[in-house]
Amino acid sequence: MPGALTGLRVVDFGQWLAGPLVAAWLADAGADVVRVDPPGGPRWRHPANAMLQRNKRSIVLNLKEADDRSIAHRLIERADVVIENFRPGVMDRLGLGPEAMTAANPGLVYCSIPGFGADDPRAALPGWEGVVSAAAGLYLYPGCTPMDYIGDRSGEPIYSALPVASSYGAIVAAHSVVAALIARERIGLGQRVEVPLFDACFELIGSGVMKTEQPPAPKGPRLTGSMPQLGHYQCADGRWLELCLFQDKHLTWFAESFLPREWIEDGMGDAERMLTDPDLQERARRRYAELFATLPARDWEIKINDESGASAALCQTAEEWLTLDEHARDSGAVIELDDPEYGRTAQAGFPIRMSATPPAVGFARRPLDADRAAILAELDAAPPRAVPKPSGLDAGQALAGVRVLDVAQVLAGPTVGRVLAEYGAEVVKIHSFVDRQLGMHMYTNSGKKSIMLDLKTPEGMEVFERLSDGIDVFVQNFTRGVADRMGIGEAALRRRNPGLVYVSISAFGHEGYRGGWRGREQLGQGPTGMQIRLGGAGEPLMAPYPYNDYGSGNLAAFAALLALYHRMRGGEGQHVQSSLTHSATFLQIPYMVAYPGRLWDEPSGQHTKGWNLFDRLYAGSDRRWFYLCAPDGLDAVPELRGLDEAGLEKTFLTETAQTWVDRLNAAGIGAHVLVDQPDLMDDALVRSRGLSIERQHPGVGKVRMAGPGRRLSRTPPLPTAPIGPPGADTRAVLEKLGFDSEDLIARDVARDGLPEGTTLIGMFR
Repeated sequence: MPGALTGLRVVDFGQWLAGPLVAAWLADAGADVVRVDPPGGPRWRHPANAMLQRNKRSIVLNLKEADDRSIAHRLIERADVVIENFRPGVMDRLGLGPEAMTAANPGLVYCSIPGFGADDPRAALPGWEGVVSAAAGLYLYPGCTPMDYIGDRSGEPIYSALPVASSYGAIVAAHSVVAALIARERIGLGQRVEVPLFDACFELIGSGVMKTEQPPAPKGPRLTGSMPQLGHYQCADGRWLELCLFQDKHLTWFAESFLPREWIEDGMGDAERMLTDPDLQERARRRYAELFATLPARDWEIKINDESGASAALCQTAEEWLTLDEHARDSGAVIELDDPEYGRTAQAGFPIRMSATPPAVGFARRPLDADRAAILAELDAAPPRAVPKPSGLDAGQALAGVRVLDVAQVLAGPTVGRVLAEYGAEVVKIHSFVDRQLGMHMYTNSGKKSIMLDLKTPEGMEVFERLSDGIDVFVQNFTRGVADRMGIGEAALRRRNPGLVYVSISAFGHEGYRGGWRGREQLGQGPTGMQIRLGGAGEPLMAPYPYNDYGSGNLAAFAALLALYHRMRGGEGQHVQSSLTHSATFLQIPYMVAYPGRLWDEPSGQHTKGWNLFDRLYAGSDRRWFYLCAPDGLDAVPELRGLDEAGLEKTFLTETAQTWVDRLNAAGIGAHVLVDQPDLMDDALVRSRGLSIERQHPGVGKVRMAGPGRRLSRTPPLPTAPIGPPGADTRAVLEKLGFDSEDLIARDVARDGLPEGTTLIGMFR
């Protein structure tokens, strides 16, 4: 079956993780990807290449030699997309930079993914993962929780082996490239795309650093970490289970299904008491531990989800997710592929599902330079691309005129509509009367028109049908089957709108034995290996950042853009999906290739400081920390030459962290002081780059949040219009559709304010 990008040519100059990952996704979507490597092969010799280089043809070019640069030039002249992630200026010095190549090939989408942007004063700084993470404030500290992403800054920072900056750089670059291709269909011209890893990190931290000028509300019991219904329990087989009775009804369902009557009568079925009674919490934690010790963890996982409808997930390693988990394969998160170096591998499958143009692997990683003769013959046979005729249309934004209807809740689902709105789509958000999880509303629903509507009433469904007429994209994240029962499932909407792109986000994907289960961020982390890596040899720990919520929202936006692009080229509408576990799989790419004999030796636990003495965290004399990454060693700094780890630690304590960073940077070595996120959002450079924005929100006041972390030269994504409280646009939207808003509000079919008992004040830092 043809992919969404069938017929397109991509040239992949990327090294390490971010660039090759974007090109791999484009290849899985049907593009013909030519992989360009230096003599000797990829600079990163790693098992991950079995996944990163699949589906790509291979040619070796030494870009320092004129003849090979000429071949690269000819490849780019005939390409639709170029991917590179060198430091800014490298490709320009080779004569292969974006300005020169878009002039030679005006239809080209030229995507650069550097560590720091071309106009960032740190552009020349080696943008290694740990260095960018330090600059972006991503390091955790002891005591971090889902309510406090950072933790106690007086403690020592915790190194995470998750390549978050590179992964988010790849995710954001992927949908940026497709947005540029959509714009090319409209205006006839390509453009430059730049997604610095540093900038892409704001896609993750944007909501966590939201701030209002209103005083915070007092913290209640729901903000404590003491709730026994949320946490880890060791089961009869010694393995750990993540229990997630997040909503009151889930606690009730679990209690009625599994607890003795006397425990329920003692208060363990009472959601309010379980939140406010410390003595009951202590008894409940002890009793839960006794209960879960009676069965193996996987048995409990299945029983809790299937028999009660509440939520829990097995915690396992990345290796177990790849090699033992039946659901991982059934859902397409993991596939098997024969690799020329490692033989039979289990590796990350596909981050998205698409019903009409499903991603697919045509062939495994090719031997180095295996396709040279064929590629050169094609260059001789095919002339450079004809200069496209500009349409004369105003470039505007990539999704100008695209209409989106969004009924998704919490984080992942609403993120889809926000990303599409930043590309220029018109988005209407339908809020539920009973949605209380609105803490990130100002960020995740930015740029949308907000209407509050009861879809359980005939009158509410009449409004919904009018809203959905002629839309291009519909977004929902209900548990499998719920949308169908509500009358807003794919089949119902497609009967009225055959070309619709229908977007679903779930916890585990809709296929496999977990496919119908509810889920939250931690339940995407548990089965895929994230929590065991962070916890180390002891109890698993939930990584407090919503890695998978925002990852799956951005990946669903990527899928929606692919589907829109396919439709623009004459294809049909389709159903696209992403999930928390699919996102978690691709946020861990270095660890998502398994084969016999692989060593699973990545840093883990709460006390690790990095990979080795040249790639880790160190403290300066002022007890500020910095990240050092020097793959070629430290001989360029005489006083550090030949020191072991203990010697480096002692020496670095003789000067401040910033002094050492300046000295290391001057020697061409990557290093950066750890930045606190509140300081980051107030930084003048961050503000000038549009990564930290403050706007007046109707009915709320001034709100600070993150702006778009990507740049498209012709059709730039823009900060979206500030949104008011949920329901702020109810009257205007209803009147525009021809409904009597006063009547519908009077009959409680629609509302123009927050759900009863809910406040937005104090939900931000």
